[in-house]
Amino acid sequence: MTKEPGQMILPMLREMRTEMQEGFATVNQRLEKLEEGQKSFRNALSADSLMSKFVIGDFEERLATLERRFDDFTKAK
Repeated sequence: MTKEPGQMILPMLREMRTEMQEGFATVNQRLEKLEEGQKSFRNALSADSLMSKFVIGDFEERLATLERRFDDFTKAK
């Protein structure tokens, strides 16, 4: 007995829907992992920037102290 076209199409469409939902679930999981990695990377960059500012600020402060001492030394002569 031959099935009607409507009886063949609906099961096929349901199967396609299920496959698409599974595919989208996989894509969503991958996107979540990427977003987590991106968030970790941003946090690491922020921490690195803060450390750089701290080190540079400390270096500039030490350099200013040396310049001040040098100026005092040259004025004393």
